[in-house]
Amino acid sequence: MVHPMKIVIAPDSFKESLSAKEVCQCIEFGFKEVFPTAQYYHLPLADGGEGTVEVLIDALQGEIRHSWVSDPLGRQVRAKWALLEQGKTALIEVASASGLDLIAPEERNPAVTSTYGTGEIIKEALDLGVSKILLGLGGSATNDAGAGIIHALGGKLLDAEGQLLPAGGLALSKVHTIDLSSVHARCKQVPIILACDVSNPLVGDKGASYVFAPQKGADSLLVKSLDEAIFHFATKSFNLTGIKHFNSPGFGAAGGVPMGLSLLFPMLTLKQGIEVVLDLLDADKILENADLVITGEGKMDNQTLSGKAPFGIATRARNKGIPVIGIAGSLGNEINELYNSFNCIFGTTPSPQTLSQVLEKADENLIRSSRNIAALLKLGQQI
Repeated sequence: MVHPMKIVIAPDSFKESLSAKEVCQCIEFGFKEVFPTAQYYHLPLADGGEGTVEVLIDALQGEIRHSWVSDPLGRQVRAKWALLEQGKTALIEVASASGLDLIAPEERNPAVTSTYGTGEIIKEALDLGVSKILLGLGGSATNDAGAGIIHALGGKLLDAEGQLLPAGGLALSKVHTIDLSSVHARCKQVPIILACDVSNPLVGDKGASYVFAPQKGADSLLVKSLDEAIFHFATKSFNLTGIKHFNSPGFGAAGGVPMGLSLLFPMLTLKQGIEVVLDLLDADKILENADLVITGEGKMDNQTLSGKAPFGIATRARNKGIPVIGIAGSLGNEINELYNSFNCIFGTTPSPQTLSQVLEKADENLIRSSRNIAALLKLGQQI
């Protein structure tokens, strides 16, 4: 008995035009014209950034939550997060409470912005009894090394006079005592996984302050002061724990948030966002006995290899000997390195068009291209 072909469709969204779920539907529609009896498995993806909550909510039957918490400047904001796996796992994004998009450009100042609101969401999740926390680190407005989170969870960063430090990254230069005696009791019991797509260290010219603080409103003088402040905080932390994190890969993400969290959560790990998503969705099981994987995103080029969703699923598929086709709305100028991970790559835009035309006809272009790719595959089987 000949088994029907198993095709796994596992794309990211085509930004500003199609959700990952809609991309799956378009690709199947096109392929079914040529392979009507194939078995199609949809695995919509995200890489830890925009769209991740929606992808995981749909797949894991999660529950969207909204909480009133502090924004980076201490004002109230309604932040979105999610409970997954029947309330066992909390999915939180730093950007939801402490994001750059929450404050106007003229207000951006990493000397004073705080992650306190993110800590408030984490506290709510712990109070609800979650057994695991996933925290996405992209898009923060802060450079406080997670000091706000420490305060929200009951820790105290004190100056030489025993006063609680004010909010913001610059105040870290005044840390004299780190008091963790009243930290939320469940921090020691709950693993926290940080979805982190950068490998920058905490301090230095490739660290949190020098690389990321300028886009958060810091000038060159403030950048230097912030770096020195975080270095001082990391030194005080080392004196407390005996663990050096000055050069730990990824600790520069989100203004150094992993530094503060490392003091609170003994079971802390950093993973690429796409790896977190693939593990949650049990992608390896879905890939079993697959004959073909089709993936893609709005634009594919060599940057796709930097932890993007198509690269993540392609790597897992290729490790299992499954061929992988990449489909993108457009292909960048530099794509040669992609051929090490994808058997072939296709763009869907048929002719020179304006961006508005490309976005408007994204579904038509994707369906037609998918049908043509399927026809080419069938022709190859017949020759």
